[in-house]
Amino acid sequence: MDPTTAMYVAQGIHGLAYGLLLFLLASGFTLIFGMMGILNLAHGSFFMLSGYFCCQFLSMTGNFWLALLLAPIAAAFFGVLCERFLLRKVHAFGHIGELILTVGISLLILESVKVFWGGGSLHITVPQFLQGLVTVAGLSYPIYRLFIIGLSLMVLGFLTLILYKTRLGMIVRAAVSDADMANALGINIPLVFMFVFGVSTWLAGVAGVAIAPILTVFPGLADQIWMDALVVVVVGGLGSLAGAFIVSIICGLSYCYGVQFISQLAPVLMFIFVAIVLGFRPMGLFGERE
Repeated sequence: MDPTTAMYVAQGIHGLAYGLLLFLLASGFTLIFGMMGILNLAHGSFFMLSGYFCCQFLSMTGNFWLALLLAPIAAAFFGVLCERFLLRKVHAFGHIGELILTVGISLLILESVKVFWGGGSLHITVPQFLQGLVTVAGLSYPIYRLFIIGLSLMVLGFLTLILYKTRLGMIVRAAVSDADMANALGINIPLVFMFVFGVSTWLAGVAGVAIAPILTVFPGLADQIWMDALVVVVVGGLGSLAGAFIVSIICGLSYCYGVQFISQLAPVLMFIFVAIVLGFRPMGLFGERE
C-alpha cells in the first residue's frame, strides 16, 4: 500500500473509532432525553467518572478487564441513584428544574473527583497484547484503537438486540413511546425509566473507560468529547438511535480528516455541519416534527 493510500485508510479508521465512541456516549443521552424527556446535562460527568473508577479498580486489582467490566457498572449505579432520588423529584417541574439539578450534579462530580483523585492526570495501562501496532497490507495501526472499534460494535450490537429483539426491549419502547398507555397495561413506568437511565449511564461509562488510555483521565475529560456528543444528538434527531449512529460516524470521519488536511478549521468543522443541517432540518436529520 502506497503512503498516501495508507494515510487515508489510517485516518478513516481513526474516524471510525472516534465516531463509535461518540455514539456510545450520544446513544445514552438520546435514550435519556429523546425518549424519556429528561434533560441530563450531567451525562458527560458520568463518562468522566467511569474513567476514574477504571483507574481505581485497576490500581486495586491490576486487571484491566475487571476494571473495564466494573467501572461502567459503578457509574451506572450512581446514575440510577441520581434518577431515583433526585431527577424523579424534579421531572414534574420541567426542563428548567432538570437543567439546574443536573448542572449541580455535574459540578458535584467534578469537585468530588478532585477531592478523591486530585487534579492531575491519571494514566491507564492496557494489557500488553493491546499495545503496539498491527500491520495489514503494509498499513501499521494501533491495536488498541482496533480494540475500541470491536468493543463499541459489540456493545452496540448487544444494545440493539435487547431493545428490538427481546420482551424487555418491547416494554422499554412501549414505556417511552406512550407512558400512560403502558402504565394502564400494568407496566411499572418508574422502574422502566430507572432501568433506561442506568443503561444510558452504563453506555457513557463504557465510552469513558475505552477512551481513558488514549486521553488519560483528568477533571476536564468530559469537556473534550461531551460537546461533540451533544452535536450528534441534536443533528441526528432527538430520540433517533439510527440518526445518532450515522451522525457519529460522519462527525468522527470529518474531525479526523479535518485534522489531517485543514487542521486550523478542524475544531469548527462539526459546528459548520450543525449549522447547515439545522438550517434545512431544525428537527435533525432523523427527527420528527411534533
